[in-house]
Amino acid sequence: MRSECDRWARGLAALTVAAALLVVAGCDGTPRASAAPSNSLGVGFTHTQFSAVDGDPRATQQVAAVLAAQPMPQAQHIMGFGAGNPEPSPGQYDFASLDARMDFIRRSGGTPVITLCCAPDWMKGGAEGSTDWSRLEVAPEPEHYQDFADLAAEISRRYPDVRHYQVWNEFKGFFNERTKTWDGEAYTELYNRVYDALKEVDPGNQVGGPYIEMTAPPPGVDTGPSELTGPWGLVDQRILDAFDTWNERKNGADFVVVDGHTTTEEGAPDDVTALTKIAAVNGWIQGRTSLPLWWAEWYVEPDAARWAPEKRLAQRTAGLVEFARTGVDTSFYWNAARNASSPTGLWTADGRPEPFLATLQEFARQFPPGAPVGDPGVAAPVFGARGPRATVLVNTNDAPTTATLDGADVGLAPYEVRWIPSGA
Repeated sequence: MRSECDRWARGLAALTVAAALLVVAGCDGTPRASAAPSNSLGVGFTHTQFSAVDGDPRATQQVAAVLAAQPMPQAQHIMGFGAGNPEPSPGQYDFASLDARMDFIRRSGGTPVITLCCAPDWMKGGAEGSTDWSRLEVAPEPEHYQDFADLAAEISRRYPDVRHYQVWNEFKGFFNERTKTWDGEAYTELYNRVYDALKEVDPGNQVGGPYIEMTAPPPGVDTGPSELTGPWGLVDQRILDAFDTWNERKNGADFVVVDGHTTTEEGAPDDVTALTKIAAVNGWIQGRTSLPLWWAEWYVEPDAARWAPEKRLAQRTAGLVEFARTGVDTSFYWNAARNASSPTGLWTADGRPEPFLATLQEFARQFPPGAPVGDPGVAAPVFGARGPRATVLVNTNDAPTTATLDGADVGLAPYEVRWIPSGA
């Protein structure tokens, strides 16, 4: 254990000296007792299957250098989404792919966040030593909830510089086919085992859930009335019930995490109205808990849409504006890069940054974690937020428009994103 921990401590060049000492202090197998970090991390992204260490090493290094220029939080799953099976058989670990991802996050200056999903096959009815990737989204069986929690604890001991953990992903495998409801009780039982295990390793570990998708019912499925509705559509009441079950029965939490789509597919009449779902969802959650609020994933473009790059950039930026304006402490863009022409990735296969990466980094710069955010008072189709040093305005329309900012007219071109320094 000591040699493994020493290897990690030597490699943490992106951490402060104090943080590196903290890492080594917990390497003798005893529980760590470190101070709890902030749960306001700002904007960041999640690594997916083809995202971090794949391809030409020169391209990887180029991306790492761009990210290091303005560090952001970076999330990584423990199995799937670019990581192999971490425990193919009970007590036999294989962290090679996860190690590579964590090394990249450190090298690029990111704040590492681990998503505790998904589970090895033997925890969900499969054979030991095998991996059936078609069953990735199957939840662990109840008799293996503690085994999954023990795996989470092992991961925490292996990566002591990781202080933030999201438990599971979108209730995968937790839909009860008999009752046709999301099984909040089963998820919460798993969550509580994981929460307790991580806190036993280090009370300063920060743990959040339920990472449930705030979405409408499937087409053609009548789930009855919902308490969360608006011109943007509605959220399936079964999801809200599952959230409440977790919130009421959890052993504890350091932040609350959800995700969702803000698109016309959710019931909004247009793309601009769809964005107002963010404030509605946040308000509903904030009425139930004062915990810091995270969005683990967010999507503004309908699956079938093929937007022009300018519209895609404007709509995504408007989503970030709504996060900043309505009290989201941490958000992760789902970086689903697949190839050099992917419209969703933050960089190309040969390491060239896409325009939205610069937007994320500018938000990280202008809206640092914990900074006050003001509402500049603009109206749709213009979205805006005022940071400590600048105000951002976004025209989500395909025609020129004019916004009024501090008594002055500001002309905006179609889909323009403009940063206006304070006092300008």
